[in-house]
Amino acid sequence: MLKCVYNIKGNRIKNQDEIFFMEIYLAKTQGFCGGVSFAVTIVEKMLEKYGAPVYVYHDIVHNTHVVNDFKKRGVIFVESLADVPSGKHIVFSAHGVPPSIVQEAQKRNLAIIDATCPLVAKVHREAVKYSQKNIPVILVGHKNHQEVIGTAGYVQKELLSIVETEKDIAALSFPCDSSVGVITQTTLSVDETKYIIEKLRKKYPKLVLSGSSDLCYATQNRQDAVKELAKKCDFIIVCGSKNSSNSNRLREIGEQCGVKSIIVDSVDDFDVDILENKKCVGITSGASVPRFVVEDIVKRIEETYLDVNIHCYSDPEKNITFKLPEI
Repeated sequence: MLKCVYNIKGNRIKNQDEIFFMEIYLAKTQGFCGGVSFAVTIVEKMLEKYGAPVYVYHDIVHNTHVVNDFKKRGVIFVESLADVPSGKHIVFSAHGVPPSIVQEAQKRNLAIIDATCPLVAKVHREAVKYSQKNIPVILVGHKNHQEVIGTAGYVQKELLSIVETEKDIAALSFPCDSSVGVITQTTLSVDETKYIIEKLRKKYPKLVLSGSSDLCYATQNRQDAVKELAKKCDFIIVCGSKNSSNSNRLREIGEQCGVKSIIVDSVDDFDVDILENKKCVGITSGASVPRFVVEDIVKRIEETYLDVNIHCYSDPEKNITFKLPEI
């Protein structure tokens, strides 16, 4: 076995006669996307104006750090509106809710603060337009994801079909000569979604799509960034929670590019020894991951290995913001 020695900073050297160099490339996209920042800021302002408790329907975003921090500060996340006292405010999460939840909140005399990501709300409007025209709708997405549950509520039940995988396409019963509308979950794999839509178009030549993709800019940017990392790195770390759709897609894309990729929620979950003998490591994060998670991972690596070069890029999303609702 090689004898591990340490320099005065406590950094580990693999062998006294060998200096270990590691290149770390941080993805261009770091920190909250505009939609997550929008939702998190709404809850922050609710705490400032009204104080605790603040009630939120479902986790505001799919990140354990964000949710746990808010819980400590008096935010109560509920899965049923019956748990919210009549007359109180209720914040709808970034993933959006079906109209039935809005109606229930109104019946319970709750003051609604909508933190639905504006790009998800755009998909809701598309769903309503299709339904008003009595056009069958195919919703591409993960059936149990909160965003899909919310979006599905904006389509007449008899007009809706949800497609999660290519296998679901064969089960679609709309006549093949029908005009069929397509909407998608905003956080899917860009490549897989294109593939599904191509398959749908073969079955339904009159497929109707909106003028722009339903996949959000943050999803596209982060997936493109992982592909760039995969070209130069031999290992990719995705910072994100296990229940985050967009974070899981990033890990999958890294693997599909032939690079070993892992997802970690925090530095406490990170086994730095997994980087042994790795020369070039990429680090990216999901759209709802606080910047400090990436910073903690980098710090842990720097504390462990002697020579680490960090490569950073300008964030293309740094100036993207959404107007907040009146609170």
